[in-house]
Amino acid sequence: MTTDRLLSLAAGVCPETGPADFVSACAEAGWPACGIWFDAESWTDRVSADVRQRLDDTGLVALDMEPVFVTPHGDHGERVLEAAAAIGARNLLVVSRGVEDDLFVERFSELCDLAAPHGIGCSLEFMAFMSIRDLPQALDALEMTDRPNASVLIDNLHLARTGGTVGDVGAVDPARLPYVQLCDAPLASPANLIVEALDERLTLGAGELPTRELVDSLPIHTALSMEIRSAHLRSAFIDPTDRARHVLATTHNFFER
Repeated sequence: MTTDRLLSLAAGVCPETGPADFVSACAEAGWPACGIWFDAESWTDRVSADVRQRLDDTGLVALDMEPVFVTPHGDHGERVLEAAAAIGARNLLVVSRGVEDDLFVERFSELCDLAAPHGIGCSLEFMAFMSIRDLPQALDALEMTDRPNASVLIDNLHLARTGGTVGDVGAVDPARLPYVQLCDAPLASPANLIVEALDERLTLGAGELPTRELVDSLPIHTALSMEIRSAHLRSAFIDPTDRARHVLATTHNFFER
C-alpha cells in the first residue's frame, strides 16, 4: 500500500515545541506539511511572522491550526482565525466543549463565514468526551451549519472509541473530508479515553485499528495528519526533529508494506 496523499505531522506530537520551531523540525525531518498549535497566552503578531517566515523558507504547508474550543464562556475564534490567515493555514480545527448543539452551530456558522474570505475551512472534530461526541452528531451539525467551507475532522482513534466504522466514513460527502487524523491503538478501549488520546497513541501499524481500510475509503484529495500524541515518543525522542523523523519513517513503512 502506497499513498500520494499529502502527509502532515499534527502539532500535538511535539506539544513542548513552539510553533515556529515545530515547522523547522518538521521540515528538517522531511515532512511536506504540519499542523500549528495556537496558544492564546503566548501567540503574538511576532509569532505569526516567525511561523510564516519558516513556512515560506521551507515550503511546508500549514495543513491546519488548532484549537478553537467553543465553550459557554466564549472562545478565541477570531484571534485563531487571524493567526491562521496570517500564516496561510488551510484549515481551522474546532471542537464543541460544553455547548448545546444549536448554540454551537450558531457559533460554528459564524466562524465559517469569517474564515471563508481567507480560503480557510473549518473542521469540526468529534470526541467521546466533548459535547459533539460522534460522527452522526457531527454530520447533523454540519447539515445545520450549511456552509461550503464546513467539514468534519475524523480522528481514527475517536472514530473507534465512539463506535464509528470505516463504512460510516465512506458514506460521508467527499467535500466534507479535507483531511483526517491518524494514529494506531488497540481495539479494546482503555479505562481513560482522555489519557489515551493525549499520551497513549501508537505509530501506524503498531496497533489494531483498521487504518488501511479507512484510508482506502477516503476521497483522493483527503490529506493525512499523523496525530500521534505519545508520552513514550516524547521520552524516547527528546529532540523534536528526531521525533518527527521517527514518525515519518514509521508512516512511510506502514504505507509501503
